[in-house]
Parts: sequence; structure tokens; C-alpha cells
Amino acid sequence: MREKIRKWMEELEQFALQAILEKRGGKRAYLLRGLAFVLSKLFAGIVSTRRFLYSKRIFRDNTLGCLVVSVGNLTVGGTGKTPVVEKFARALAQKGRKVAILSRGYKSVPRPFWQRALLWITRYEKRIPPRVVSDGSNLLLDSEQAGDEPYMLASNLPEVIVLVDKDRVKSGRYAIEKFKADTLILDDGFQHWALKSRLNLVLVDRQFPWGNNHMLPRGTLREPPVSLKRASHVFITKSNGHGSDELRAQIKSFNPSAQIIECTHHPLYLQNVFTGERKPLEFLKGLKVAALSGIAMPDGFEQSLEKLGGELVHAKQYADHHRYSQQEILNMINRSKKRGAQVIITTEKDAVRFPKLDRVDVPIYYLRVEIKIIEGAKDFDDAVNRICFDRT
Repeated sequence: MREKIRKWMEELEQFALQAILEKRGGKRAYLLRGLAFVLSKLFAGIVSTRRFLYSKRIFRDNTLGCLVVSVGNLTVGGTGKTPVVEKFARALAQKGRKVAILSRGYKSVPRPFWQRALLWITRYEKRIPPRVVSDGSNLLLDSEQAGDEPYMLASNLPEVIVLVDKDRVKSGRYAIEKFKADTLILDDGFQHWALKSRLNLVLVDRQFPWGNNHMLPRGTLREPPVSLKRASHVFITKSNGHGSDELRAQIKSFNPSAQIIECTHHPLYLQNVFTGERKPLEFLKGLKVAALSGIAMPDGFEQSLEKLGGELVHAKQYADHHRYSQQEILNMINRSKKRGAQVIITTEKDAVRFPKLDRVDVPIYYLRVEIKIIEGAKDFDDAVNRICFDRT
């Protein structure tokens, strides 16, 4: 029953996303867009009111006595935030900072409803420590308990503390008191006003910088683009190094003083999901490839496989953060075999959500990528050096 409900919710989520992005026609999609438009006006009012209350100090933000860096988006999903968090955290750790990443753990397994209700009523939740995904030495939780992105970060950054809690003030205090952290990185923290940030790093997708220019839920904007005035650094992601002049001008019109860093998702290698075997990117050349993904913007991932020389013969897309069952992977393997695929490629974010399989007839690899700065590297280095020089 639970699996059926999850599947129904994901199908509803995909339908709603296609409808608001006008990729789905028909009466139901039209009515949904109309309702979403009305709700987006309400959402914009709530965002504006919340921002006003914090600016007037009616709602108070918190300072914890150490450096806080926020990394976030104006839009929901698809900007490539996790690799930027990883790059920034690694650079700071290599310079000697004791770094803790604070995440909400989106779509990690929640407590049962009755427990959550009881904790809320008794206010005892405030005293429960955050989930420790990594203590800076050991990986302590799996992806189901932690959420896929915190688990990925903890796996790739063994020297960095990773904590999960929706209350980032509480988890920040815990990181300082328990692990002596001197630098906190708020993963997806641009809209998190409760904890004051020294630096605000905001990611903007070069291909769809403002989504469809509507606020949630009619569009994908969490805040209007003018909110970039709070950013200290703007990362233009998924860039090819050309044709960003107009976007740069728009960003400067909102925030003339922001440092703009342009970067691309650079593929590194392929790694077998189950055995850990690595292959060079040249491995894909001339192969018939099937693509499997449950991410916000899968088109770019599928196109990257073709750019690496693979012939895409089958692609299956699930909702963002989809947690795979054994049967779904087996179905993908069988469909891929029928299409003549020699290998299945998924994303690293998807790979951490795979169940264990005893037998895999078609090898499954994930594409490991990192952020590569193609313009503004000096601004990035200056930000890291300024943080590391200032020990407050």
C-alpha cells in the first residue's frame, strides 16, 4: 500500500511539473495552471512578508560565533548545487578549516507521523540532536536515513562533518559544540533567514536562469530575481563559456557588486554502481547506452552521454529523488537489453538510491562529475582565502 501511494504521488508530481512548465496540454493541465497562478500570488506575498519581518528585526536571525556560508538557488532543483557545495567545502577543508555542512536532508526517511506529532506537541524535538551523516572521519548513515545529497557529500568529503536537521540553528550549534566546527555551510540555505550568513553563494542555471519566470507553484522561482541583491557570489552553472553576456548583465542589474563565477559540470569518469570498478570516459565511445535518472533536469544528463560518444537507445526518467525498488532496476535492465543497450548509465545522485542486486545482466555505471570553473577562478580563490585567513 505504501509503495502504491509513493508511486501515485510521484506520478502526480511529474504531471504537475509538466503542466506548470506547459509541457502538458488538456483541460486538467489548464485548470492546474490557473489554480497554481492564484497560489503563486499568495506564495509571493508570504515570501515578501517574511523577508520584511526579518529585515525589520520582528523575526530575529541567529549568529553562532563562527563563519556561516550559504549555498542556494532562486529556483527549485536542477542548478547543480551539490557539486558546488562539495567544491567549496573541499577547498575550505584543504585550507585548514573545520567544516560542517548543514542540510535539511530532503526526502530522507521521516519519523512515523505519530512520533512527529508527539514531538511537536511536547516541543521535545528541539532537544533531539541532528542526524550525523559523517563525523568528519566515518560515514554513519545510509542514503535512506540521510537523504541522497547529504550522503553523497559525506561519501565524497570524508574530512567534512555532515549533519541533517530541518532546524539549521540547532544543527549549527551541535556542529560547533560537539565537533568544534569553525565553518558552517548551509546546503540550500539562501532562503534560510533564521541563521545569519556571512557569504551568500547563489546558483543560476545558464539555460533556465529564472525558470518560467513565475513564482511557486505556477513556476519554479522561490524568490524573484531581484533577491540576488543579497548574494555575495553568483555561480552561473551549466555554462559552455559562451553566450552568457546577457545573463551577466541581468545579474549585475540586480546586484552590481556580486562576484560572478561561471562554471560547468565536468565529467571525470564512470564507476560501476555495484562493484566500484572505474572506467575512463572513452569507454562510452561507440557503445549503445541506456540512461536512467531521477533528477530535476534529466535532459542535460542524457545529452552529456551522447556528447561522450554513446548512442542513446533507451531512457527512463523518474521523479526527482525517486527511491528505486529492485523490480524497477530489473525492469530497466530487461528493457535496455531489448533495445540492444550494452551499458546503463545513471547519475551519482541516483546511484546512492539503488537497492542491492545479486545479478546484473547489463552493467550499470554512474557518471562522476565535478564543478569546473571556466571564468572567475580568481574570485573563487579569493573567497576561499579570505575565509581561511579570517578565523572568526
